[in-house]
Amino acid sequence: MARAHGLRIETIDFSPTPPWTAAVLAILAGLCVGSFLNVVIDRLPIMLRRQWRMHALETLYIEPPPASRFNLAVPRSHCPACGSVVKAVYNIPVLGWILLRGRCAKCHASISVRLPAVELAGAGLAIAVIGVWGFQWIALAYYVFLMVLLASALIDAETTLLPDQLTLPLLWLGLLAATAFDASPTLFDAMAGAVAGYLSLWLVYWAFRLIARREGMGYGDFKLMAAIGAWLGWQTVTAVILIAAVLGVAYAIVRILSRTATRGTPIPFGPFLAIAATAVLFASTQASHS
Repeated sequence: MARAHGLRIETIDFSPTPPWTAAVLAILAGLCVGSFLNVVIDRLPIMLRRQWRMHALETLYIEPPPASRFNLAVPRSHCPACGSVVKAVYNIPVLGWILLRGRCAKCHASISVRLPAVELAGAGLAIAVIGVWGFQWIALAYYVFLMVLLASALIDAETTLLPDQLTLPLLWLGLLAATAFDASPTLFDAMAGAVAGYLSLWLVYWAFRLIARREGMGYGDFKLMAAIGAWLGWQTVTAVILIAAVLGVAYAIVRILSRTATRGTPIPFGPFLAIAATAVLFASTQASHS
Protein backbone atom coordinates (compact mmCIF):
# COMPACT_ATOMS: atom_id res chain seq x y z
CA MET A 1 0.00 0.00 0.00
CA ALA A 2 1.23 3.49 -0.76
CA ARG A 3 1.86 5.63 2.29
CA ALA A 4 2.21 9.38 2.27
CA HIS A 5 2.44 12.55 4.29
CA GLY A 6 0.55 15.37 2.55
CA LEU A 7 0.88 14.74 -1.18
CA ARG A 8 4.34 13.15 -0.79
CA ILE A 9 4.02 9.43 -1.53
CA GLU A 10 6.74 7.23 -0.02
CA THR A 11 6.13 3.87 -1.73
CA ILE A 12 4.24 2.83 -4.84
CA ASP A 13 2.93 -0.67 -5.37
CA PHE A 14 1.03 -0.30 -8.63
CA SER A 15 1.82 0.04 -12.31
CA PRO A 16 1.28 3.46 -13.92
CA THR A 17 -0.65 1.74 -16.74
CA PRO A 18 -3.70 -0.35 -15.68
CA PRO A 19 -4.60 -3.59 -17.56
CA TRP A 20 -6.70 -3.04 -20.67
CA THR A 21 -9.77 -4.67 -19.16
CA ALA A 22 -9.64 -2.40 -16.15
CA ALA A 23 -9.01 0.57 -18.43
CA VAL A 24 -12.12 -0.25 -20.50
CA LEU A 25 -14.25 -0.51 -17.36
CA ALA A 26 -12.83 2.77 -16.07
CA ILE A 27 -13.60 4.47 -19.39
CA LEU A 28 -17.19 3.18 -19.45
CA ALA A 29 -17.75 4.24 -15.84
CA GLY A 30 -16.17 7.62 -16.53
CA LEU A 31 -18.42 8.19 -19.55
CA CYS A 32 -21.49 7.47 -17.41
CA VAL A 33 -20.27 9.81 -14.67
CA GLY A 34 -19.69 12.49 -17.28
CA SER A 35 -23.22 11.98 -18.59
CA PHE A 36 -24.64 12.44 -15.10
CA LEU A 37 -22.44 15.50 -14.65
CA ASN A 38 -24.09 17.06 -17.70
CA VAL A 39 -27.46 16.66 -15.99
CA VAL A 40 -26.11 18.41 -12.89
CA ILE A 41 -24.61 21.23 -14.95
CA ASP A 42 -27.84 21.78 -16.87
CA ARG A 43 -30.39 21.36 -14.08
CA LEU A 44 -28.83 22.51 -10.81
CA PRO A 45 -28.84 26.24 -11.75
CA ILE A 46 -32.50 25.96 -12.82
CA MET A 47 -33.39 24.19 -9.58
CA LEU A 48 -31.67 26.93 -7.59
CA ARG A 49 -33.42 29.73 -9.45
CA ARG A 50 -36.79 28.06 -8.87
CA GLN A 51 -35.99 27.70 -5.18
CA TRP A 52 -34.88 31.34 -4.88
CA ARG A 53 -38.02 32.53 -6.67
CA MET A 54 -40.23 30.50 -4.34
CA HIS A 55 -38.45 31.88 -1.27
CA ALA A 56 -38.81 35.41 -2.61
CA LEU A 57 -42.55 34.96 -3.16
CA GLU A 58 -42.98 33.46 0.31
CA THR A 59 -41.10 36.42 1.82
CA LEU A 60 -43.55 38.76 0.07
CA TYR A 61 -46.48 36.62 1.27
CA ILE A 62 -47.37 35.80 -2.32
CA GLU A 63 -48.78 32.38 -3.04
CA PRO A 64 -46.37 30.73 -5.52
CA PRO A 65 -47.99 29.24 -8.62
CA PRO A 66 -47.99 25.44 -8.90
CA ALA A 67 -44.75 24.30 -10.47
CA SER A 68 -44.00 21.15 -12.40
CA ARG A 69 -41.70 18.66 -10.76
CA PHE A 70 -38.10 19.35 -11.71
CA ASN A 71 -34.96 17.76 -10.26
CA LEU A 72 -31.96 15.74 -11.39
CA ALA A 73 -34.17 12.75 -12.23
CA VAL A 74 -37.39 14.33 -13.51
CA PRO A 75 -38.28 15.10 -16.26
CA ARG A 76 -36.54 12.69 -18.62
CA SER A 77 -33.79 13.95 -20.90
CA HIS A 78 -35.34 16.14 -23.56
CA CYS A 79 -34.45 18.68 -26.21
CA PRO A 80 -34.38 22.18 -24.67
CA ALA A 81 -35.58 23.66 -27.97
CA CYS A 82 -38.66 21.54 -28.77
CA GLY A 83 -39.13 19.53 -25.57
CA SER A 84 -39.12 16.12 -27.29
CA VAL A 85 -37.92 13.26 -25.09
CA VAL A 86 -34.55 11.83 -26.07
CA LYS A 87 -34.69 8.14 -26.97
CA ALA A 88 -32.63 5.75 -24.87
CA VAL A 89 -30.21 4.94 -27.69
CA TYR A 90 -29.35 8.63 -28.02
CA ASN A 91 -28.62 8.85 -24.29
CA ILE A 92 -25.58 6.61 -24.68
CA PRO A 93 -22.58 8.80 -23.76
CA VAL A 94 -20.70 10.28 -26.75
CA LEU A 95 -22.18 7.69 -29.16
CA GLY A 96 -25.63 9.24 -28.89
CA TRP A 97 -24.28 12.68 -29.81
CA ILE A 98 -22.40 11.17 -32.77
CA LEU A 99 -25.47 9.28 -34.01
CA LEU A 100 -27.49 12.50 -33.85
CA ARG A 101 -24.64 14.41 -35.52
CA GLY A 102 -24.95 17.03 -32.82
CA ARG A 103 -28.58 17.87 -33.58
CA CYS A 104 -32.00 17.04 -32.16
CA ALA A 105 -33.64 14.12 -33.95
CA LYS A 106 -36.98 15.98 -34.16
CA CYS A 107 -36.35 19.72 -34.56
CA HIS A 108 -32.69 19.52 -35.65
CA ALA A 109 -31.66 22.15 -33.10
CA SER A 110 -27.95 22.12 -32.33
CA ILE A 111 -26.83 20.07 -29.32
CA SER A 112 -23.93 21.59 -27.43
CA VAL A 113 -20.54 19.94 -27.93
CA ARG A 114 -20.10 20.40 -24.21
CA LEU A 115 -22.12 17.21 -23.63
CA PRO A 116 -19.69 14.74 -25.26
CA ALA A 117 -16.74 16.82 -24.06
CA VAL A 118 -17.76 16.40 -20.42
CA GLU A 119 -18.38 12.69 -20.94
CA LEU A 120 -14.92 12.27 -22.46
CA ALA A 121 -13.42 14.30 -19.61
CA GLY A 122 -15.08 11.93 -17.14
CA ALA A 123 -13.48 8.97 -18.90
CA GLY A 124 -10.09 10.63 -19.29
CA LEU A 125 -9.86 11.67 -15.65
CA ALA A 126 -10.91 8.18 -14.54
CA ILE A 127 -7.93 6.73 -16.42
CA ALA A 128 -5.68 9.49 -15.08
CA VAL A 129 -6.43 8.88 -11.39
CA ILE A 130 -6.10 5.10 -11.79
CA GLY A 131 -2.82 5.57 -13.62
CA VAL A 132 -1.45 7.71 -10.79
CA TRP A 133 -2.98 6.21 -7.63
CA GLY A 134 -3.97 2.73 -8.83
CA PHE A 135 -7.09 0.87 -7.74
CA GLN A 136 -7.28 2.36 -4.27
CA TRP A 137 -9.93 4.31 -2.41
CA ILE A 138 -7.80 7.45 -2.61
CA ALA A 139 -8.08 7.30 -6.41
CA LEU A 140 -11.88 7.30 -6.13
CA ALA A 141 -11.71 10.21 -3.68
CA TYR A 142 -9.58 12.30 -6.02
CA TYR A 143 -11.87 11.39 -8.92
CA VAL A 144 -14.86 12.75 -6.99
CA PHE A 145 -12.83 15.90 -6.27
CA LEU A 146 -12.04 16.39 -9.95
CA MET A 147 -15.60 15.71 -11.09
CA VAL A 148 -17.08 18.24 -8.67
CA LEU A 149 -14.44 20.74 -9.80
CA LEU A 150 -15.46 20.14 -13.40
CA ALA A 151 -19.16 20.59 -12.68
CA SER A 152 -18.53 23.73 -10.62
CA ALA A 153 -16.28 25.23 -13.29
CA LEU A 154 -18.77 24.71 -16.11
CA ILE A 155 -21.74 25.96 -14.11
CA ASP A 156 -19.73 29.07 -13.22
CA ALA A 157 -18.67 29.53 -16.85
CA GLU A 158 -22.24 29.31 -18.11
CA THR A 159 -24.16 31.08 -15.33
CA THR A 160 -21.55 32.88 -13.12
CA LEU A 161 -22.84 30.79 -10.21
CA LEU A 162 -20.82 28.58 -7.89
CA PRO A 163 -23.52 26.66 -5.99
CA ASP A 164 -23.06 25.98 -2.29
CA GLN A 165 -24.58 22.56 -3.06
CA LEU A 166 -21.27 21.69 -4.74
CA THR A 167 -18.58 23.76 -3.02
CA LEU A 168 -19.55 23.11 0.60
CA PRO A 169 -19.86 19.29 0.33
CA LEU A 170 -16.56 19.33 -1.55
CA LEU A 171 -14.97 21.17 1.38
CA TRP A 172 -16.22 18.64 3.93
CA LEU A 173 -15.24 15.71 1.71
CA GLY A 174 -11.73 17.14 1.53
CA LEU A 175 -11.48 17.23 5.31
CA LEU A 176 -12.89 13.70 5.49
CA ALA A 177 -10.37 12.47 2.91
CA ALA A 178 -7.55 14.01 4.92
CA THR A 179 -8.75 12.05 7.93
CA ALA A 180 -9.26 8.76 6.09
CA PHE A 181 -6.28 8.48 3.73
CA ASP A 182 -2.51 8.58 4.02
CA ALA A 183 -2.02 9.78 0.43
CA SER A 184 -3.63 13.14 1.11
CA PRO A 185 -2.84 16.18 3.27
CA THR A 186 -2.90 15.67 7.01
CA LEU A 187 -6.04 16.88 8.76
CA PHE A 188 -4.14 19.90 10.07
CA ASP A 189 -2.83 20.76 6.60
CA ALA A 190 -6.32 20.33 5.13
CA MET A 191 -7.95 22.55 7.75
CA ALA A 192 -5.21 25.16 7.35
CA GLY A 193 -5.64 24.90 3.57
CA ALA A 194 -9.37 25.52 3.83
CA VAL A 195 -8.84 28.61 5.99
CA ALA A 196 -5.96 29.91 3.87
CA GLY A 197 -7.87 29.31 0.65
CA TYR A 198 -10.94 31.18 1.84
CA LEU A 199 -9.11 34.08 3.47
CA SER A 200 -6.71 34.62 0.57
CA LEU A 201 -9.49 35.36 -1.92
CA TRP A 202 -11.56 37.14 0.72
CA LEU A 203 -8.71 39.58 1.28
CA VAL A 204 -8.27 40.07 -2.47
CA TYR A 205 -12.01 40.71 -2.76
CA TRP A 206 -12.02 43.43 -0.12
CA ALA A 207 -8.81 45.02 -1.35
CA PHE A 208 -10.25 45.26 -4.87
CA ARG A 209 -13.57 46.55 -3.55
CA LEU A 210 -11.92 49.32 -1.53
CA ILE A 211 -9.70 50.39 -4.43
CA ALA A 212 -12.07 49.97 -7.39
CA ARG A 213 -15.32 50.67 -5.51
CA ARG A 214 -16.91 47.56 -6.99
CA GLU A 215 -16.91 43.81 -6.49
CA GLY A 216 -14.29 41.78 -8.32
CA MET A 217 -15.46 38.24 -7.49
CA GLY A 218 -18.19 36.40 -5.67
CA TYR A 219 -18.28 34.52 -2.38
CA GLY A 220 -18.58 31.27 -4.29
CA ASP A 221 -14.96 31.69 -5.35
CA PHE A 222 -13.91 31.87 -1.69
CA LYS A 223 -15.77 28.66 -0.90
CA LEU A 224 -14.38 26.82 -3.91
CA MET A 225 -10.84 27.88 -2.98
CA ALA A 226 -11.47 26.73 0.59
CA ALA A 227 -12.51 23.31 -0.75
CA ILE A 228 -9.40 23.16 -2.95
CA GLY A 229 -7.24 24.04 0.05
CA ALA A 230 -8.86 21.25 2.05
CA TRP A 231 -8.07 18.70 -0.66
CA LEU A 232 -4.55 19.85 -1.51
CA GLY A 233 -3.30 21.38 1.75
CA TRP A 234 -2.23 24.89 2.67
CA GLN A 235 1.14 24.44 0.93
CA THR A 236 -0.54 24.56 -2.50
CA VAL A 237 -2.83 27.55 -2.00
CA THR A 238 -0.38 30.14 -3.34
CA ALA A 239 0.43 28.07 -6.44
CA VAL A 240 -3.25 27.45 -7.24
CA ILE A 241 -4.17 31.13 -6.92
CA LEU A 242 -1.18 32.32 -8.95
CA ILE A 243 -1.85 29.86 -11.79
CA ALA A 244 -5.55 30.72 -11.79
CA ALA A 245 -4.79 34.45 -11.80
CA VAL A 246 -2.38 34.12 -14.74
CA LEU A 247 -4.92 32.07 -16.70
CA GLY A 248 -7.69 34.52 -15.88
CA VAL A 249 -5.67 37.56 -16.93
CA ALA A 250 -4.58 35.84 -20.16
CA TYR A 251 -8.17 34.91 -20.95
CA ALA A 252 -9.37 38.45 -20.26
CA ILE A 253 -6.68 39.95 -22.52
CA VAL A 254 -7.59 37.57 -25.36
CA ARG A 255 -11.27 38.44 -25.04
CA ILE A 256 -10.57 42.18 -25.00
CA LEU A 257 -8.23 41.97 -27.99
CA SER A 258 -10.76 39.88 -29.90
CA ARG A 259 -13.45 42.39 -28.94
CA THR A 260 -15.71 39.72 -27.47
CA ALA A 261 -15.64 41.53 -24.11
CA THR A 262 -14.91 44.93 -22.60
CA ARG A 263 -12.91 45.84 -19.52
CA GLY A 264 -16.04 45.77 -17.38
CA THR A 265 -17.29 42.38 -18.56
CA PRO A 266 -17.38 39.93 -15.62
CA ILE A 267 -15.24 36.82 -16.09
CA PRO A 268 -15.97 33.77 -13.90
CA PHE A 269 -12.94 32.82 -11.83
CA GLY A 270 -14.13 29.33 -10.90
CA PRO A 271 -12.98 27.62 -14.12
CA PHE A 272 -9.45 28.94 -13.67
CA LEU A 273 -9.35 27.79 -10.04
CA ALA A 274 -10.49 24.34 -11.16
CA ILE A 275 -7.86 24.12 -13.90
CA ALA A 276 -5.13 25.32 -11.53
CA ALA A 277 -6.16 22.87 -8.80
CA THR A 278 -6.15 19.96 -11.25
CA ALA A 279 -2.71 20.92 -12.54
CA VAL A 280 -1.27 21.31 -9.04
CA LEU A 281 -2.76 17.98 -7.89
CA PHE A 282 -1.14 15.98 -10.69
CA ALA A 283 2.09 18.02 -10.78
CA SER A 284 2.71 17.70 -7.05
CA THR A 285 1.98 13.97 -7.14
CA GLN A 286 4.27 13.49 -10.14
CA ALA A 287 7.01 15.43 -8.39
CA SER A 288 6.73 13.20 -5.34
CA HIS A 289 7.07 10.10 -7.56
CA SER A 290 10.32 11.27 -9.17
